[in-house]
Amino acid sequence: MFPRGLWLLFPLFASVQAVFQKLYCSLSDSCECDFRPNLRGLEWDLYKNVFGQHLAQDAVAQEVAQFLQNKSPERPLVLSFHGGSGTGKTLVSSMLGTYLYGSGMSSPYVHQFVPTLHFPDARRLEHYRRALKDWVQGNLTACARSVFIFDEMEKMPPGLLDVLEPFLGPFHVVYSTNYRKAIYVFISTVGEEVIRGAALDARSSGRDRDEIKLSSDLEDAIALEAFNANHSGFSQSRVASQKLVTRFVPFLPLTRAHVERCVHAQLRQRGLGERGDVVRAVGDAMSYAPAAGHYFSTTGCKAVPAKIVLFL
Repeated sequence: MFPRGLWLLFPLFASVQAVFQKLYCSLSDSCECDFRPNLRGLEWDLYKNVFGQHLAQDAVAQEVAQFLQNKSPERPLVLSFHGGSGTGKTLVSSMLGTYLYGSGMSSPYVHQFVPTLHFPDARRLEHYRRALKDWVQGNLTACARSVFIFDEMEKMPPGLLDVLEPFLGPFHVVYSTNYRKAIYVFISTVGEEVIRGAALDARSSGRDRDEIKLSSDLEDAIALEAFNANHSGFSQSRVASQKLVTRFVPFLPLTRAHVERCVHAQLRQRGLGERGDVVRAVGDAMSYAPAAGHYFSTTGCKAVPAKIVLFL
């Protein structure tokens, strides 16, 4: 995890013995690094508990499996999740931590960044750039099998992301650090309109939602939207222009049926069983767009827990 305030002091926290232990861990892939991937569990959870996202399910399951099966990858795995609020981007990123590490998201090798918390002042960009490079380099030295999750990329100061370029490219060693086994996840609402447009095109042409394919055209359109977006982490970024992202993964807008599946799941977690009245009430209370058809929930499943409380 990412300790607020003290993270710049990373080199001071490790004793010589701990550093050597972690270096051994990074070279040997031993369980001391807490890296215990459960790909079957990840795939099961993706397909059971992520609703309406066959594109993301397939892409994440495939890319993670291929990456981990390669004992000597040429570059790290870099996934960029794009889509509207409440569509499952953060949920899927947490599943990666849960199924890759013995202690799940609480593992010291899962690092999460939130721009409004860790990079709140754009005037301190150079300070953030140095600090982020040192943090990534130090943690990759501690364990090559590290995961770095960057949430709310649309709020990240432009220019900060490029400090990661040396760690993401096809180089063998960076700053004497084994970096090619790391996983990076970027989460953003940028590209939401492109993705919604693809879903609307499919609907207007009479195609079933599950027939939407993850094409290179769709990924390229999301990448271009991210690159051209003002005031976001990908804005004019070399990470995007140099094609250092493995996959741009779209999260489709959710229909009412998907939202109601979220309600069912939440009720089961609370031990409330089948409450069709609550499911219908929450579905009715959601906002939908576009105005002409009310096809998609404007907040996905994000508002479901609060709505359930209102109707219990």
